[in-house]
Amino acid sequence: MSDPLRLLSYNIRYGGLRREALLATAIRAAAPDLVVLQEATRPAVVEQLARDTGLEHWGCRRGDSLAFLAREPVVSAAWHRPRFSRHAFLELVPAGGVWRVFGVHLSAVHAAWTERRRLFELRSLLAAVARHQHGPHALVGDFNTVAPGELFDFRSLPARLRALVWLSGGQVRWRTIQAVLDSGYRDAFRHLHPDRVGYTFPSWNPHVRLDYLFVPESMLPAVTRCEVREHDDLRHASDHLPIYGELRV
Repeated sequence: MSDPLRLLSYNIRYGGLRREALLATAIRAAAPDLVVLQEATRPAVVEQLARDTGLEHWGCRRGDSLAFLAREPVVSAAWHRPRFSRHAFLELVPAGGVWRVFGVHLSAVHAAWTERRRLFELRSLLAAVARHQHGPHALVGDFNTVAPGELFDFRSLPARLRALVWLSGGQVRWRTIQAVLDSGYRDAFRHLHPDRVGYTFPSWNPHVRLDYLFVPESMLPAVTRCEVREHDDLRHASDHLPIYGELRV
């Protein structure tokens, strides 16, 4: 059996400038083959991370959120921006060409109107993915929303964000992740860890899960690991904790 594809997803916050060493340490600790970065808007930072991590194959477009680092040359990398979507999504075919990975970063802020926007973005993404791929593939990244049935205490939010929730009606109907599940995908972390919370944000006091790895239901047996990377140094590297998965090839 071939070695699995070791995949890391990491929101590096505001481009990662002046935190390159901390971010590189966090990435090296996971020993990934492929890293999908969010908020990676500075090509120079991504290039530095590539040097510091030994993942010398990289791609980044200034101003776009999604970027990547890879141990081996990727077969292809393409950025696609669905109509009205805030962020382009990133389509990657890693070395070997078995899996296709779609990097995701949906709109932020916890409010009813932004959840509607995320749902619209997500549906555009899924329509584009359906045109591109029907084989083994994964959706991974910062979805900026809460899975159905999971707890999220708004009282833990900063005051300005609690005010936005209040202004949007005092509650948010979390529909985006349900739309992913309704499209035949499964939450790899929740499948492997039904009794763990898996919080990814904020890194210094995690109380909500915003970062996910999804695969089609038929591909679930190929996911051998999915976990949130946690240690003290990560609190200073970014406001998100990275998620790590292994996909059998």
